[in-house]
Amino acid sequence: MELMISVLKHNLVKARSRMKQMADTHKTEREFSVGDWVWLKLQPYKQMSVQQRANQKLAHKYSGPFQVEAKIGHVAYKLKLPASAQIHDIFHVSQLKKFVGTLPIAIHIPTWLQGQSVEKALQPTAILDRRTVKFQNAAQVQYLVQWKGIAEFEATWEPALVFEERYPNFVIPGVNT
Repeated sequence: MELMISVLKHNLVKARSRMKQMADTHKTEREFSVGDWVWLKLQPYKQMSVQQRANQKLAHKYSGPFQVEAKIGHVAYKLKLPASAQIHDIFHVSQLKKFVGTLPIAIHIPTWLQGQSVEKALQPTAILDRRTVKFQNAAQVQYLVQWKGIAEFEATWEPALVFEERYPNFVIPGVNT
């Protein structure tokens, strides 16, 4: 009887080690240091404050890149997220992927914008369209704004509340006419 129990225990140990070996073939050791840049995998439809998209189904799988601020324990990292992000800034290593490549250091500023503040340089000329989008479980009205000196195909969607606050004297058809 004791021989049978020892054989069973031995077989269980062998099976356990074989299962661990097979499971470990799909896992990779990931370790980041402070200052590294990483991509962040977000939960679709839940963590939308970091990356706003009109259609969440078409959102990128990874967001960022974000810089690692600190290592918390063995498998968690604190990231430097934008101030508008409404999520916790500590993530498990399985949610991170190393950023490969070079970060854009300088942003190209068009010559007509150089030396001016954005509010002074960008003046709206027309409202081309209006839409209502769902943002953080609330309806948000947006205007398609044509800007002075910029081609029509480069018109941008701006939140109505922000636009009306920034340009209070601009006549919006159907709103303040």
